[in-house]
Amino acid sequence: MPAITRDKLIETLESIALLLELKGENPFKTRAYTNAARTIEVFSGDFLAVARAGELESIDGIGKAIATKLTELVTTGTLPYFEKLRAEFPPTIFELFGIPGLGPKKIKAVWEQLGVSDLMALEEAAKDGRIAALPGFGEKTATNLIAAIDQRKKHSGYFLLGDAAPIAETILEDLKALPDVSQASVAGSYRRRKEVLHDLDLIVAGKNPAEVIWYFTHHAQVETIIAQGPTKASVRFASGLQCDLRVVTNEEYPFALNYFTGSKEHNVIMRSRALDRGWTLNEYRLGPVEARATGRNAEVETPEDIPKIYQESDLYRALGLDYVEPELREGRGEIAAAEAGTLPRLIELENLRGTFHNHTTASDGRSSLSEMADAAMEIGLEYLGIADHSKSSVQAYGLTEEKLLAQVEEIRNLNATYKGFQLLAGTECDILKDGSLDFSDEILSQLDYVVASVHSSFTQSEADMTKRLIRAMENPHVTMLGHLTGRVLLSREAYAVDIPAVIEAAAATGTIIELNASPYRLDMDWRWWQLAREKGVRCAINPDAHHASSLQHLWFGVALARKGWLEKNDVVNCLPLEKIQMELRRKR
Repeated sequence: MPAITRDKLIETLESIALLLELKGENPFKTRAYTNAARTIEVFSGDFLAVARAGELESIDGIGKAIATKLTELVTTGTLPYFEKLRAEFPPTIFELFGIPGLGPKKIKAVWEQLGVSDLMALEEAAKDGRIAALPGFGEKTATNLIAAIDQRKKHSGYFLLGDAAPIAETILEDLKALPDVSQASVAGSYRRRKEVLHDLDLIVAGKNPAEVIWYFTHHAQVETIIAQGPTKASVRFASGLQCDLRVVTNEEYPFALNYFTGSKEHNVIMRSRALDRGWTLNEYRLGPVEARATGRNAEVETPEDIPKIYQESDLYRALGLDYVEPELREGRGEIAAAEAGTLPRLIELENLRGTFHNHTTASDGRSSLSEMADAAMEIGLEYLGIADHSKSSVQAYGLTEEKLLAQVEEIRNLNATYKGFQLLAGTECDILKDGSLDFSDEILSQLDYVVASVHSSFTQSEADMTKRLIRAMENPHVTMLGHLTGRVLLSREAYAVDIPAVIEAAAATGTIIELNASPYRLDMDWRWWQLAREKGVRCAINPDAHHASSLQHLWFGVALARKGWLEKNDVVNCLPLEKIQMELRRKR
């Protein structure tokens, strides 16, 4: 059974809330479970230790009944109340949650009135007219559900980098701690920092492969063992994510790490360069061409003219190349740059001095202004921009002009109490359908900066959406463009927009483009940043944080900025406090 973790507690409480809502229970009871999940999410101490000590009632937001259930779950690993509640519904009912346009009330309707309890049945009912005939649904709802199910199918078996990261890093650290392991790394698309992954690849060098394999297959995160051999194993975690492990010798490690990091396009060029030198390169060695077909375990005498390879950088050097960082290995010109000595010196997380796109409880955030500031100072930032939603974002409790200016005053007052740190007053201002902004220039002029974003009318044509964004960027008060394409990874496709035209307009108007670091967005896509960099467009790495803990998402932003070939000088939030305010006013 997987170990009980904080995430498991949150997941259980959220599932209980969904099922209670499905039953039509008292909304206050349902909300109590949701609030308890949020309390665990933001709790700064060791929640599991508090639960084991039977002291959960001392935490605000955890009532007596829920505290008892959580303690039972933590100490026994099971919660009969949840199992009994779940048994009242078909086991597939959770497939329906998370489909856009299908909340608990509608799920209840299709289940009770149509007997629909899984995605296949939902799709059939949407296509044969039964969904459209239900009160409160209609043809448009049915059409939207079909599109949403198609989207879900398209992304089946794929996982967000943000969801894979905690699993990957936990497994990696645990393997590194084994006495027989000398080297270990996560390879594959995770090491290349792809925004969406299919699986994880682990490469380990160790003396005792059998012990490493046993530990890996019996790890607390593992739900199913798919395959197991003397030096390889494949498992599946509770999330459905597959992970493959290979145990190699120290001599084989740099070759295996390089090969299984990929990409395929990068590997093909590497092997071709080896052949040009009369060598063969595979996942286990660099050797003479005649040894190509001898296999992994064959004794191969390596000629003296083939360099000794102790680490990956040696391999690149042997092939006449500068070392290529894993993020760049996509077959997009990195080999030519490595040969010419023109690879970028990629940005590092520690280069960031601050960030701009962050929300508070004033709109749809879950941390106060002072809590956000404290969290920013704790991770070493010199400044933090606050960009709560503007008034048109009703669903996100957008601020009116009066509330925004009151927040600006609160920020100024707080800044008088800080030393070596400042809050910056901004807004995430909606770009309206015609490209105008949600606040007047008079209001915007009183802010330190403005993030302009689209939150509505996603179905405009590419031409209209492009004009909309460009018109917004032409406003001198718009400092940066937020989440350029509006995509939500594995959930919502990007709206139609001519990205090169937007980049050209950003260059012409001096507008910064955001790299939204939320692992659900990672927008603008990394594939466009080389073009932006060539045009002189600056980047702002922003977490779009709705809670103090989400400032940690800057890690994902930096990872994708590196993948986009960005250096420190390409990213405005690498500027120190004394220079950033001048930079933010450059357009005005």
